[in-house]
Amino acid sequence: MSLLIKNGQIVTADSRYVADIYCEGETITTIGPNLSAPPGAEIIDATGKFVFPGFIDPHVHIYLPFMGTYAKDNYDTASRAALVGGTTTLIEMCCPSRADDTLAGFELWMQQAVGKSACDFTFHMGVTKFNDQTAAQLREIVSRGIRSFKIFLAYKGAFGIDDTELYQTLKLAKELGVIVTAHCENETLVAERSKELLAAGLTGPGQHHESRPPRVEAEGVHHLLTFAELTGASTYIVHLSCQEALAEAVAARQRGVRVAVETLIQYLTLDKTYAERPDFEGAKYVMSPPLRDKRNQAVLWHGLRDGLIQTVATDHAPFDFQTQKPMGRADFTKIPNGIPSLEERITLLYTYGVKAGKIDLHTFVNAASTQAAKLFGLFPRKGAIQPGADADLVVFDPNYRGTISVKTQTMNVDYSAFEGWPIEGRPEIVTVRGQVAVRSGKFVGQTGRGQFLKRL
Repeated sequence: MSLLIKNGQIVTADSRYVADIYCEGETITTIGPNLSAPPGAEIIDATGKFVFPGFIDPHVHIYLPFMGTYAKDNYDTASRAALVGGTTTLIEMCCPSRADDTLAGFELWMQQAVGKSACDFTFHMGVTKFNDQTAAQLREIVSRGIRSFKIFLAYKGAFGIDDTELYQTLKLAKELGVIVTAHCENETLVAERSKELLAAGLTGPGQHHESRPPRVEAEGVHHLLTFAELTGASTYIVHLSCQEALAEAVAARQRGVRVAVETLIQYLTLDKTYAERPDFEGAKYVMSPPLRDKRNQAVLWHGLRDGLIQTVATDHAPFDFQTQKPMGRADFTKIPNGIPSLEERITLLYTYGVKAGKIDLHTFVNAASTQAAKLFGLFPRKGAIQPGADADLVVFDPNYRGTISVKTQTMNVDYSAFEGWPIEGRPEIVTVRGQVAVRSGKFVGQTGRGQFLKRL
């Protein structure tokens, strides 16, 4: 199996040039001008198009038991949607509850993915408790190729950990050289404010934001990074949404705390007025942390441009509007959280970031691919275009024009948060380890070919 991509404009996090890319088997072997391919090789003409390294979504939920229901995607539907959107590697949050066994939880999540995914994948291992067995189980999971943990400073009683467990988790991570990804909100403030709002009869989707305003998120970031400073652990703030939280992360970084920051495509493009839409329409836009005041969007775009924010993810968590979101029709705390966007991340980031002049192409590639690869032990196998790297490549047509719609999406959910939004450019051809998985924007790949990526 060999592949030659000719005449494309190769764009990485730090370079841009026109050249051919020859792939033999699953890897890139040669990059240069006027390359030739042996008989039988597939040849793709990328004239007038960009060639990017395969994109990495560092924060998705695919198998997700949550709030009394399950997310709608599985690895078949989600990996197809990812690939159509240009994402060739998924990092899923493996999130057993406090009541579940940690090692059994890891094995359950693996069972959902192995042999079912069309793209490559790995996990952040959720640490939702820390008891006498946890350290040994986490050591075993790390030995199997997981190099990142996930903790929640929210969802008290379900996923959230207390301060003693937080300290123990960070100490173990420091010892093992594992990075800790963290959902940062103060769970007590969320719980108390939610009770007050409901008691006052304020039950609609728009109240979700009022139960966890920006200062609640900022306090969560501050709390985590105090512990990180004292333990020396490396940390990664997931789904940072607002100026106040970013300021806490930057202040900690200036003190020497090792912290990377992720934001989401939703926070860059949507604002809290969407969750305030009448007739329960706002429930489509309920997620945690919530969508913020529009003023935060410029802060986040500037943070990406200036290197204060490292990655753009989705926190993909699809729940149907017709049958699942209404669980919270009379109580916003019962609305399943999530704004599905796995399929649209790259086209939205390009259209409303690059084309709008907010970030350049190198920042685009860095934030959507290369930084995630570097932070989570995948670089240069992933996130790079160079000899020896996996042949995960996206031939991107900047001249494509289209419109986002639930009618044409691949994700297994009954609405689009971006219904009717125009897009400029799309992934036209996507390869996974040398094999074409998307052609003319349509999935043509092989379900089950995706590999678990051991990070040792």
